[in-house]
This record gives sequence, structure tokens and C-alpha cells, in this order.
Amino acid sequence: MENNPYAAPGAVVEDVPAFAGDDLEARKAGRGRRLGALLLDDLMFALCLLPVAIPAYTNYLARARGGIASAPTANVYAMVGVALLICLATYDLVLLHRSGQTIGKRLLGIKIVRTDGDRASLARIFFLRALPIGLLAAVPFVGRLASLIDALMIFGQEKRCLHDRIADTIVIND
Repeated sequence: MENNPYAAPGAVVEDVPAFAGDDLEARKAGRGRRLGALLLDDLMFALCLLPVAIPAYTNYLARARGGIASAPTANVYAMVGVALLICLATYDLVLLHRSGQTIGKRLLGIKIVRTDGDRASLARIFFLRALPIGLLAAVPFVGRLASLIDALMIFGQEKRCLHDRIADTIVIND
């Protein structure tokens, strides 16, 4: 048999999975994906507010120039905007209940689970993950600091924000 130094290696290599199914640490979502999902969710809520914002701004300009604002049209747009917000919030709540995802998280392939890998309930996500930080954010001065601390905790070794620690949740790749 010839010994060809340019031949491909003939060793048998077994395939090794990237991570085991129960290894949640390896499945944690990256910071960029989490930020992207948050920005997508915020963008969708902002788009729902456009029917309210555009007529309000137009009316403001009309009053500033000494004109008369068109109140009936603005009211119709405001009702459309509120209806869109209610629909989006309801859809997000349904997604959170079923799969631990918002629209942004679903688009980027990440979801919220408990630290042991079980599904996070809607009550846990709302009352322990969103509400405490939301209430703290409403407090003058303290709210800004709490929101900043919550966001900066993502840069820790565990990649978990304050709201994740309070609710005992993690965000993983789906």
C-alpha cells in the first residue's frame, strides 16, 4: 500500500452535538438577539401609536398657526390606534402564555423559560418579570436607576437581567 502524504485523513470522527437538549446554559440567547427582540416589540407598539400621533401633531401645528384643529378626525384615529394597541397586547399575551414568546422573540427565535427548563407561566412572566420593574420605573429618579440596573445586568456572566432574576427565568434560543 502506498503512503500518499497528500491524501485526505482517513480517521473516523464521531459527530458531537453542539449542546445536549437539557443543557440550558449553552442554549441561552445572546445579548444581541434579546436587544433585537425588544426593539422589534417596541417598534410594533410605536407603529400602533402612529394613528394617534400623526393627527395629534397635525392638530398641534394647526393650532400653532392660528387655525382650527379637526377634532372628529383625530378622535377616529385615536380609536383606531387604541384598538391596534389592544390587539397587539392581546396577541403578545397569548404568545407569552403559549410559548413564552412575544412577536419580536418569535421572529428572532428566542423564548422565556424557567431556570430548570420548564415553561414559564403567563402569571410569572407578567407579575414577577414585568410588573416589579415596571412599577419601579414609574417612581421618579429611582425608576431610571432601577431600569438602568435591570438593563446592565445582562452583561453579567449569567446573561440575566434583574427581571429574569426576580422571576427565576432565562431567555433561551428556541
